[in-house]
Amino acid sequence: MNKNYYAILMAGGVGSRFWPVSTTEFPKQFHDMLGTGETLIQRTFHRLSKSIPVEQIFILTNERYKDLVLEQLPQATAQQVVTEPAMRNTAPCILYASLKIQQQNPDAVMVVAPSDHWIEDEAAFTANLEQSFEACAASDMLMTLGIQPTFPNTGYGYIQYEQQQDAIKKVAQFTEKPDYNTAKQFLSQGNYLWNAGIFMWSAASIIKAFETYQPAMTELFKKGIAHYNTPQESDFIAENYPLAENISIDYAILEKATNVYVLPATFDWNDLGTWGSLYDKLDKNEVSNAVVNARVLAEDATGNMIRTATDKIVVIDGLKDYIVVDKEEVLLIYPKEKEQDIKQVLKKIKDTYGEKYG
Repeated sequence: MNKNYYAILMAGGVGSRFWPVSTTEFPKQFHDMLGTGETLIQRTFHRLSKSIPVEQIFILTNERYKDLVLEQLPQATAQQVVTEPAMRNTAPCILYASLKIQQQNPDAVMVVAPSDHWIEDEAAFTANLEQSFEACAASDMLMTLGIQPTFPNTGYGYIQYEQQQDAIKKVAQFTEKPDYNTAKQFLSQGNYLWNAGIFMWSAASIIKAFETYQPAMTELFKKGIAHYNTPQESDFIAENYPLAENISIDYAILEKATNVYVLPATFDWNDLGTWGSLYDKLDKNEVSNAVVNARVLAEDATGNMIRTATDKIVVIDGLKDYIVVDKEEVLLIYPKEKEQDIKQVLKKIKDTYGEKYG
């Protein structure tokens, strides 16, 4: 296994579209969403450990989830859990982790990966990752893995690449979530990929990019270089991290840099962003109901996503294309076509019944 390979596993999100299972106290990455016996973060950690030494996988999360991470990933040490004392989007935490890694190993190349995505063909993922690492070790480039679009999805960002014969393509531009007609046009052009939010680069290349495009943020975090990987690190971060700008890595670096490349991925991918995307991933029974944990008696009920506590009996009659999720004090029965509104529903629940339900 290559000693220069590192990973930054992003595990700080709340996943509010998966309410009521995913809550602020216990987000979706710490749940076994597909009923496989492994939580999403455990599955992702195992996938990365096939090509990256276990002790070089850093988990980036909010302070409040540190104990959850260590409980679910007993292979990791407390030093591998890098916590944010304040929510500042992805750019500051990636810069912080990159400086920390570079101080350990100036030759480091790394992958930045979300902890809550589903990848079926792990061998293909590992092959794509190693191909990207080799390219990033050899030249100053910022890379991402792009997913071949299968339909005009309006919930993802898109990456347009320049038409060329090489396997690794130069990125022409990133586009935020488009409307349906624009997404259809992208697919017909043939040189657009979904942005999966999986990035690869050398520590040297990403820090150089931050120096160029985010000098103030770089200066802020470089003040702590003498403290990184020492007992003084947490005090420095607690004091300085909240001063960083709240900005994503896409806006801060990738949309500005001229050395961005994409490798069209060869694996199936699902970002598990909504109950509908989970429904798509799960096996369905003969009437197209996807069931996790429950025992279901269904009459005239099709296309439903049903999840309860283990072995709970659910009787459904006359329900089509609904999300049915039962969790302790909350029961959600909601049309699948309105799944994007669950975020707003959660806000109303918290306003009406209190924060403890979110």
